[in-house]
Amino acid sequence: MSNNDTNKIELTKEGLEELQTELTQLKEQKLVAVIKRVAKAREYGDLSENAEYHSAKEEQEFIETRIEEIELIISRSVVVQNTRSKSNIGIGTTVIVSKKGSKEKKELKVVGEFEADPVLGKISVGSPLGEALVGKKKGDKAVFQAPAGEIEYTIVEIK
Repeated sequence: MSNNDTNKIELTKEGLEELQTELTQLKEQKLVAVIKRVAKAREYGDLSENAEYHSAKEEQEFIETRIEEIELIISRSVVVQNTRSKSNIGIGTTVIVSKKGSKEKKELKVVGEFEADPVLGKISVGSPLGEALVGKKKGDKAVFQAPAGEIEYTIVEIK
């Protein structure tokens, strides 16, 4: 494996599209608006005590940093095919799991690391739970270490 391969970032097609949409919004809407705010705030005079100017400049720096971050991710991205298998878990697979000792079931989708959003049930393939799930089948146990100790999930269904 060459050094270039280690810098690649795996994304699903949907994840890449979401990043491209965010990048477009940042460049064409948010950055344009904040630059106007900075220019308007400059007109208020003394920049050393101009809270609006400093606030607008901070927001501009945040937006420009996020644009650079997204551009870097996109430049290093490799779109991975969603796993089409309904028997083994891989990137792009949606699974239903139940935690040991709980009757509650959770739906999770295994995604690339920059797409992860636990609140939305998107877990990174590189996370402890993601690594425990990959390659498993319906009925298998996925066990991993968390700060609170060992956690075990049972794969109820692979969608």
